[in-house]
Amino acid sequence: QVQLVESGGGLVQAGGSLGLSCAASGGTFSSYGMGWFRQAPGKERVFVAGIKWSGRSTYYADSVKGRFTISRENAKKTVYLQNDKLKPEDTAVYYCATDPTGRGKVEAYLYNVWGQGTQVTVSS
Repeated sequence: QVQLVESGGGLVQAGGSLGLSCAASGGTFSSYGMGWFRQAPGKERVFVAGIKWSGRSTYYADSVKGRFTISRENAKKTVYLQNDKLKPEDTAVYYCATDPTGRGKVEAYLYNVWGQGTQVTVSS
């Protein structure tokens, strides 16, 4: 059974940057699509970014396009989310998740294993 652990969250001023990491153990990481989602207080969890098993295709929510970058290192069983030009509305708990179909697309129902989340807080 795969397990995921996110890290890299914290407090940053608007316009700043953070780098999130998600390390996997167990399972066959190189075959999974991977996704990042976020949940703000009082709101539903929403898709942020996804990456195909090969790393050759990436997907982004419109709200983060041009500011966030998803990448992966299969040898290290790790997926990353580089968050640049952060805004206060990016404040949320960020979760990574595995997509066993390998696609890493937007649909949340594709994802079957989730990490515990890491808090990102952006001050204005």
